[in-house]
Amino acid sequence: MTILKYIATLGFIGYMPFAPGTFGTLAAVFFMVALKPSVLAHIALTVFFIIAGILSSNQTIRLLESNPPHPNPTCTPKSLRLFGDPVPRGERELNNPPPLMGGGEGEGGKKVFSEQKKDPSCIVIDEFTGYMASLLFLPLSWGYIIAAFVLFRFFDILKPPPLRKLEDVFNGGFGIMADDIGAAVYTNLVLQLWRLLN
Repeated sequence: MTILKYIATLGFIGYMPFAPGTFGTLAAVFFMVALKPSVLAHIALTVFFIIAGILSSNQTIRLLESNPPHPNPTCTPKSLRLFGDPVPRGERELNNPPPLMGGGEGEGGKKVFSEQKKDPSCIVIDEFTGYMASLLFLPLSWGYIIAAFVLFRFFDILKPPPLRKLEDVFNGGFGIMADDIGAAVYTNLVLQLWRLLN
């Protein structure tokens, strides 16, 4: 369903020419600032977006596998890029495969696309949801909102153990969401410790 694809990419945000994950996180920042939900509402929204993220990511992966995007470089596998470093040659070739790969069409082209695209960068519902989860049970003051943004992006990009392995352990939408929820847990633990010590 097209609506699930729009949820997974947060509309146009997933197709930003650079750093779609960072912009997806910023969308969550503005969402939380505007809404300032109660604790119960915050929990309910986080659970809702986790479920929506898993379902929409699964559907979007299927759409991408059946119709590999070229020449859109934002739907290549995620890497450690934060602010739009050049797309590596291997990722450009994934979006613009040479004739021997079948131009992304046919059995061979789909197989290469499917094996490499575990977490397409145009799917940003995971960053949106992960940031929301990182603020659970914390004051929604500007200090915590900004600190959570910086820490969440740090953990999401660095992926300390065991986050990097989660996409290999879990498949599809669950794997896409899992490492960001893990980054949210790390972020929340750091901020809870900071709050406890102060």
